Amino acid sequence: MGLWSELENDITSCRACPRLVAWREEVARVKRRAYRDEKYWGKPVPGFGDQHGRVLVIGLAPAAHGANRTGRLFTGDSSGDFLYAALHRAGFASQPTSRHRGDGLALHDVFISAVCRCAPPDNKPAPDEIAACRPFLERERALLPDLRVVVALGRVAFDAALRHFAPAEDAATRPAFGHAAAYPLADGRWLVASYHPSRQNTQTGRLTAEMFDRVWTQVKQRLASDLAP
Repeated sequence: MGLWSELENDITSCRACPRLVAWREEVARVKRRAYRDEKYWGKPVPGFGDQHGRVLVIGLAPAAHGANRTGRLFTGDSSGDFLYAALHRAGFASQPTSRHRGDGLALHDVFISAVCRCAPPDNKPAPDEIAACRPFLERERALLPDLRVVVALGRVAFDAALRHFAPAEDAATRPAFGHAAAYPLADGRWLVASYHPSRQNTQTGRLTAEMFDRVWTQVKQRLASDLAP
């Protein structure tokens, strides 16, 4: 078994957090009426994308009737609709939609992960649940040797990215979360922050398509600067 396959198996078989196990399985059993004829994934969700990618996108957690249903991050919900459309416009995704695991979507130079791998009640994982998932993100990072840019979707993901990539930062020098803000990390990589493409942000206008496109423009600029002589 390869390292990626081993990691995926460890993620999907995890039962470390009783509250999350109970919730994800209840959602998968009861289902939403619109999806009552579908078989829900109902397990922790592994990362997805280009295993040689230079960009790591970190989200919060699977949506109860999105990735917890489909088994692929940001797939089958409005957040994913917004994210993959933007990735397609930026040239990182083969298509602008993500409906299910077998829909043919391929990512180019991008790998998508999450702070928490199980759907949490009210979309709010507890600190100990986030900590329990931390080793999975660390293992993904170790398997992405070409990683140059980390994109954090939302403040929780931004804080998690700082713990992973800038653990020595003190309060005085710690980067502040701000949409489309980019920060150089000590190891030469870049951290780019974004509002999360959640329905509450996109439907209220807090995050527009134009604003989101600025994030991916930042990412492409950082990648291009790596190639400059």
